[in-house]
Amino acid sequence: MPTAFKEWAVTVRALAEGEQLVTLRKGGIRDDRKHFELEHDRFFLYPTFEHRRNDVVRASHQPELRRALEEGVWPDDEPSAHALTRDGGIPQPERVRIRAWAEVAGHWRVTDPRTVDALSPYYVWTTDYAEKRLSWKRFHPLHVILLRTYRIPRPVTVKVRDDFYGRHPWLEVTRDLPFEGTPVLSDEEFDRASEEIEAIVEGGVVDRTPVLA
Repeated sequence: MPTAFKEWAVTVRALAEGEQLVTLRKGGIRDDRKHFELEHDRFFLYPTFEHRRNDVVRASHQPELRRALEEGVWPDDEPSAHALTRDGGIPQPERVRIRAWAEVAGHWRVTDPRTVDALSPYYVWTTDYAEKRLSWKRFHPLHVILLRTYRIPRPVTVKVRDDFYGRHPWLEVTRDLPFEGTPVLSDEEFDRASEEIEAIVEGGVVDRTPVLA
């Protein structure tokens, strides 16, 4: 069964549009029990609406919040504008649309907040929120994962099962999904950005992890 990686719907949307190239992780979604492990080198991007926070997205990317609603399928049409609140009062959808997959192009562990701040052109969150991800479990480094994202030819709608909820960042999708499609950035654009990201993290890396084969 295809493996998917859980991320906030707005983050998935940004990755699929080429607006975000890295994701930052220390544990599962609100997981106090264990550290994050990069278990796969290629996976689909599964949009979630759990614990959605709208105040952690930079003002320049606030329009992504509304577009991210398109990743969910609700029984009574999409949530109205009042759902776009600070606490993201959005009911969980019955189905979600999977429109992209990603492969790991780089993986580092960092501890310097200046590195997290310098990476801000490559994520849509506020730098304050990104630094809070670093400070949580402060004795452990933050995973910086560079993703090469691809849009699949046609979005696939997946029923949300009860076991899809919870803290673990990985899940298995019980239907066929194609590892095919178009990269969201050209090779030239992605290579240039990759070089810039690597240059940023070199000074703050505490444990370089090779790109998965």
